[in-house]
Amino acid sequence: MKVEGNYVDSHGESEPGFGITRLLNVDLLPRIKQINRVKLHQADHGDLARYANLAPAMTRPVRWDIIAKNYDQVVKYATAIRTRTASTEAILSRFTRTASHPAYQAMLEIGRAARTTFVARYLYARDLQREIEEGLNVVEAWNRANSVICYGRGGEISTNRRDEVEMTALCLRILQASLVMVNVLMLQDVLADPEWSALLTPVDRRGLTPLFWLHVRPYGEVRLDLSARLSIGSLGSLGGA
Repeated sequence: MKVEGNYVDSHGESEPGFGITRLLNVDLLPRIKQINRVKLHQADHGDLARYANLAPAMTRPVRWDIIAKNYDQVVKYATAIRTRTASTEAILSRFTRTASHPAYQAMLEIGRAARTTFVARYLYARDLQREIEEGLNVVEAWNRANSVICYGRGGEISTNRRDEVEMTALCLRILQASLVMVNVLMLQDVLADPEWSALLTPVDRRGLTPLFWLHVRPYGEVRLDLSARLSIGSLGSLGGA
């Protein structure tokens, strides 16, 4: 999978996050709730005079000397993450144990520069704000669906046994795929009706999603009848109802 962007909520917005994603050429796209409290870093010492209207939000300049001095080492760590020689968690946990590590300090400075650039983009581009909001809404809707179809103890995996966790996760994937497939076929049947086809506008169609679950009954006795079929979808009926 080629990842170009990563939508995160406010908790995912951090200087190390911006630093490592910039090095990996991935666009970190956070939804910043308290953007009025974000501090912008100057590119050089003359920015306070150059951007007087932004002076209250500005803090010290980015320390480019630290980045230049440790750039090769930082790229080495980023390459290890990209090639999966080392995990991101292992590298960042090593840095957090020694926060004064030169490479970590350089990564923080890269993150400060990247975050300042992003905040400028975020404030200026309304389409970017909508894109991030829509992306996070999809993830949040999916998480809500998971809490319904994986309903044991509030949708949480309540065991620390590796085999049970893996089995639960694999079964959840099957349920997710099945739910989406059935919902897509149901939507196709509805949209095949000329009345609905003429009624829905392009804006309405963009709002359609297969992530709905009000028709799902997660509790009670479920009987598997392999002889029964769901007569929906242009590809024929589905078995296993």
